[in-house]
Amino acid sequence: MRLALMAVPFAFFAVFFAYPVAAIVGRGLRTAGGWQFAALGEVLGRPDILHILWFTLWQALASTGLTLLIALPGAYVLARFAFPGKQVLRAVVTVPFVLPTVVAGTAFLALLGRGGLLDQLWGVRLDTTVWAILLAHVFFNYAVVVRTVGGLWAQLDPRQEEAARVLGATRFAAWRRVTLPALGPAVAAAALMVFLFTFTSFGVIQILGGPGFATLEVEIYRQTAQLLQLPTAAVLTLVQFAAVGAVLAVHAWTVRRRESALRLVDPARTASRPRGAGQWALLAGVLASVALLLLLPLGVLVERSLDTPGGYGFAYYRALTAVDTSGTFLVPPLDAVWNSVRYAVVAAAIALVVGGLAAAALTRRAGRVVRAFDALLMLPLGVSAVTVGFGFLISLDTPPLDLRSSWILVPLAQALVGVPFVVRTMLPVLRAVDGRLREAAAVLGASPLRVLREVDLPLVRRALLVAAGFAFAVSLGEFGATVFIARPDSPTLPVAVARLLARPGDLTYGEAMALSTVLMAVCAVSLLLLERIRTDRSGEF
Repeated sequence: MRLALMAVPFAFFAVFFAYPVAAIVGRGLRTAGGWQFAALGEVLGRPDILHILWFTLWQALASTGLTLLIALPGAYVLARFAFPGKQVLRAVVTVPFVLPTVVAGTAFLALLGRGGLLDQLWGVRLDTTVWAILLAHVFFNYAVVVRTVGGLWAQLDPRQEEAARVLGATRFAAWRRVTLPALGPAVAAAALMVFLFTFTSFGVIQILGGPGFATLEVEIYRQTAQLLQLPTAAVLTLVQFAAVGAVLAVHAWTVRRRESALRLVDPARTASRPRGAGQWALLAGVLASVALLLLLPLGVLVERSLDTPGGYGFAYYRALTAVDTSGTFLVPPLDAVWNSVRYAVVAAAIALVVGGLAAAALTRRAGRVVRAFDALLMLPLGVSAVTVGFGFLISLDTPPLDLRSSWILVPLAQALVGVPFVVRTMLPVLRAVDGRLREAAAVLGASPLRVLREVDLPLVRRALLVAAGFAFAVSLGEFGATVFIARPDSPTLPVAVARLLARPGDLTYGEAMALSTVLMAVCAVSLLLLERIRTDRSGEF
């Protein structure tokens, strides 16, 4: 049964991830004279490369720690508190995660750079500093922690913690000894995803870091697209593989013995109105941090989309409906909305099927093969999107995998990034299901598939909807690989925004801000609808 569940995800990653990446690495390290393994020592011995490796590692660790510190209180508030506007807030905190990095970097530059809000109010500039990079990474990854940890936190039975309080434990001691161990796998999964995203950071570093900061992702892009040095880029890609593999091994080692069966309940029964000054202060603090760190940069984008030379208005939005005469677009930029939604729906469906089967296969802990399979599913988050995009172009170009002219190529690339989120969202909940329920169903004659359908699926329906929202949101904002494979007549929203930002002129910049605002609105509405569907069906658990 486990092998059957693993077959589809394994085949998907073998064909659409391992094969393209191996093709681009082979193109860089193999010449007519054979494999050039000497390039490994030459590249890794360069002082500038070693400096890039060190900066990539420590900024990823610092970003992960800061994100957990700021976002975990938000996860608690959204999981345990009931207050007006909660569904809207849950959707809003996810919007930054889907923004193209070039857009969000520009928004933070307007806040932290020359002439920005801090510069105007207090004469403080944070651009070209590591603090701007760290804050922007928190902006992007806040939703990862809130949705991954909060999804499980909302289903933990609070009576277990209350029982510890009755036995004399303080509120903090009960949380530390009862709730925190139960949340351990979800917290570790969120930390892992945040680390992988910040480890491969590209757009944020380019815009906010200045020439003094560069990550592996930035250097791979420079060596590939600007210097055409494929051997150096291939070596750096292998370094990324090794680093990500080491991180995944540590993650598996630390989490494997901390997972246990938990009592999961209807999330509607665990949320209540804040009580006492402490809980109201916590809610106020979370709302203030969301407003300053998440909403303020988004507000800058909206303000710039309305700030036209003739005063505030919708001139930039009207320009999006016109056919471009410069050759940048073959269709009006606003058509990218339908393209993005269409691609995101297909990519989310692929990610749910592949990721759902993978999570079901990983539910029952086993040996090294299964743990290696678990690590394989996370690799797309730690591999350069530039490498994947180029790999698609040079590998999927011959029958029976000649997909260069097919629209399905974009959803396939987007699904690669969505699958890890589906797995990491569903796996902690699946493993928390009491195994005795499955055993009882099996004793009564249920087949493994029926056990999966009638025992596991009803309990993880909420996690499944969270995973669907994540996969859809990730697909909407995916840029790194899509920019290489999206057809000129079918651009996605992030690709269209990047094309507009690359052109000079106030009009195109305003159009880019307007299209970015449209992207935010599409994401917010989609996530809000998903929240409503999930809430309406909460009574079915």
